[in-house]
Amino acid sequence: MTIPQHKKEQLFNSLKQANTAFQQIYPGDRSDRQPVHTLYGGANLFKYDAAKSLGERALEVLETYAPNAEEFGKAFGLEGDISFHQKIYSKVIAKLKTEAIEDFRIDFEDGFGNRSNEEEDATAEYAAKEVAKGMQENTLSPFIGIRIKPFTEEMKERGLKTLDIFVSTLVKETKGKLPNNFVVMLPKVTIPEQPATLANFFEILEEELNLDKGILKMEMMVETTQSIMAYDGTNPLNKFILASKGRCIAMHFGTYDYTASCNITAKYQEMNHPVCDFAHHMTKVALAHTGIWLSDGATNTMPIGPHRGELTPQQHEENKEVVHRAWKKGYDHIRHSLWNGFYQGWDLNPAQFPMRYAAVYAFFLESYDDAVERLKTFVEKAARATLIGDVFDDAATGQGLLNYFLRALNSGAITEEEVLATGLTLDEIRSRSFKYILENRKMK
Repeated sequence: MTIPQHKKEQLFNSLKQANTAFQQIYPGDRSDRQPVHTLYGGANLFKYDAAKSLGERALEVLETYAPNAEEFGKAFGLEGDISFHQKIYSKVIAKLKTEAIEDFRIDFEDGFGNRSNEEEDATAEYAAKEVAKGMQENTLSPFIGIRIKPFTEEMKERGLKTLDIFVSTLVKETKGKLPNNFVVMLPKVTIPEQPATLANFFEILEEELNLDKGILKMEMMVETTQSIMAYDGTNPLNKFILASKGRCIAMHFGTYDYTASCNITAKYQEMNHPVCDFAHHMTKVALAHTGIWLSDGATNTMPIGPHRGELTPQQHEENKEVVHRAWKKGYDHIRHSLWNGFYQGWDLNPAQFPMRYAAVYAFFLESYDDAVERLKTFVEKAARATLIGDVFDDAATGQGLLNYFLRALNSGAITEEEVLATGLTLDEIRSRSFKYILENRKMK
């Protein structure tokens, strides 16, 4: 080489520091399981066995308004033949029977409303005791947390006090334990000082309650235009993440607050509105490869019929039409989210669970056979190119196929056995890197 070794080291020293700093900011996607949905429910209504009872209600709604695979397929406009509809239908039923709720957010904000301080104090204590009982009885959803009021000037005292009462009561009841995957949602974030204040309060709670350092985690909500574009013309989301001191794990989208902040009238405040797509793409670009999970919002049209009690055949049909129409609307919204690369969303009522899982499973299973063949072919082509010294320049498509299997497996749409049909091992799939797979195979 022309360049002396010591000069090359001088060149690369600063580059190494810059590369390392970049990798710390963009470590890549996390490998642990991300829930496909979050159910938001008012804190005053939460019960220790909510996951079980709401799952039973979701199954009852499904069996009432889609008692077989044919009705189910028609309701959602599924592709394929009846055997494909039956496959999705069976998976949805099994999911509702075993784990209908993946993530539950006990809501002290919009789902709870503005109540007296005395009532919110009492509810925070009550909800914490219900969570403690759920931990004891093993009835909680795999992921759980609370949403507090925002850290605006008007609401900061209330938000902090509710969190203090809830966590303190919970820790007292459980003798120092928190549920698995517990998280605190901070809504309406507009400036970095808000998540920074929450992170600082986490440190105080952990110290005062003898909790493990760093155990308290947060999520934030994108629901204002200022969280997409700050006054200086920059996207502030990474500043929010840095301000959280490593405690933020996810960013959720608030569809209706965001569309309202864009002056969209109520009739057109929908998840697939172009202003939402803009916010989604800005969020993805800002937070890509940071390891922060992204979640879309909720469809607020409920699949609940107008008639109650003992129904006439005509009333049942009228209810079914309303439910199917709402299911299809929500299904299309979820498919739109998935198409945009948002693999998690919100539900507000157990009657929405069938549409959630129908959309997720159909989205992945419609392309399963094609994806298996394509990934097999990509691996073989790449291996041949490596062996003969050619350049295999389409690894990005291979990575896209790998992403498909990672997400499909995570969602429960496919099993581990179905992943193995690609010819890859589970360890290779979970490496999350097509480049790593090819390099590892080259060495063997």
